[in-house]
Amino acid sequence: MSFHRYQASGRAFAHIARFHPEISALRRDLHAHPELGFEEVYTSARVQESLKACGVDEIHTGIGKTGLVAVVRGRSTASGRMIGLRADMDALPMHEDNDFAWRSGKSGLMHGCGHDGHTAMLVGAARYLAETRNFDGTAVLIFQPGEEGFAGARVMIEDGLFDRFPVESVYAMHNWPGMAPGTVGLNSGPMMAAADRITIEVVGKGGHGAHAYLTVDPVVVSAHLITAIQTIVSRNVRPIDAAVISICAVQAGDLGAMSVVPGRATLVGTVRTFSAKVQADVERRLTEMCSAVASGFGASATVKFERIYPATINTPAEALFAGDVAQALVGARNVERNMEPSMGAEDFSFMLQKKPGAYLRIGQGVKDGAFLHNSRYDFNDEILPLGAAMHASLVEQGLPLAEPSPMENAKAQASKMHASSAAH
Repeated sequence: MSFHRYQASGRAFAHIARFHPEISALRRDLHAHPELGFEEVYTSARVQESLKACGVDEIHTGIGKTGLVAVVRGRSTASGRMIGLRADMDALPMHEDNDFAWRSGKSGLMHGCGHDGHTAMLVGAARYLAETRNFDGTAVLIFQPGEEGFAGARVMIEDGLFDRFPVESVYAMHNWPGMAPGTVGLNSGPMMAAADRITIEVVGKGGHGAHAYLTVDPVVVSAHLITAIQTIVSRNVRPIDAAVISICAVQAGDLGAMSVVPGRATLVGTVRTFSAKVQADVERRLTEMCSAVASGFGASATVKFERIYPATINTPAEALFAGDVAQALVGARNVERNMEPSMGAEDFSFMLQKKPGAYLRIGQGVKDGAFLHNSRYDFNDEILPLGAAMHASLVEQGLPLAEPSPMENAKAQASKMHASSAAH
């Protein structure tokens, strides 16, 4: 099964389509050499090599460990304005089951989320912007490490990203297999949820399973907690708000000791929310409920609530602008401006806490039923020119060159006529 073709228009798309084979080759090379967060040594070097060949003005390495930033100045910089574009570079710790020539060359590592494609798209945008420079200001291209659980965006910010490159807005996009190639989706609010980790430690009193009345069984307490926790969303969160609490792992006792009641149990899970208030309410109710339920059984329970990634929230003006840019490329009917948010998480959220901006989804279609984080997933190279053109157009339309005045047009026309007369 092959991906479906799509239609796109515009000067940037047509220009980038001419070097589609080169950015496809880069993408496949990155796919064959996957690296985990903050280990993107090969990836960073390949990106740097490609950016040098593109003719960008500056390349800054070592920002956020393996992150790098490229700078491209427009034909004019009189506006003093600056826009940021971000791509993530890291892979996943998972086995790949594909058999094409560019499959992962590293056992247990795979580009199963398309960050190889995101990186190649931004390199493609860099080449176009450096070759044309049809904008007034500065484009800041951010190649970020460690998105998959390492908070690489936060690390880059802590390393001075926005102090050194004070962009006025920042944009990113992620491929989405659930959308057809040639489509773009976004909204003017939450795009991705906050991701928090919860660890619940239940302490009871161990003993012999045949004399359970002499114990305080943490397994029984855990079972009641798992059930009770599910009422927090249904009974403490407004139906028009959104939250998910999932207990995903339970560890207690020894599978080889069938008659031993353990002394403690550990529950691990995740909480997903869009609102800071709902997030705080869920944390409070979790702590109260776990303590109370455990106490009712004569046990104790403590909750560790770790805030991993905040919610990814688009700012309205930038979302409207990005939607207009996408519409110019693929047409109004192929842009979903009120996209349903996802309960997944994304560390671009840290950048959107510091700067206005928008996070978009670019459709890539599904090949062989393989969605993100699937062992048979592969990025759709057909959408590389569109993704690169989307990045580049955000800069061109966000930092437009000043239109010449009527007097300047008249002078230019007179100069051309004079030159033509002199030639004859």
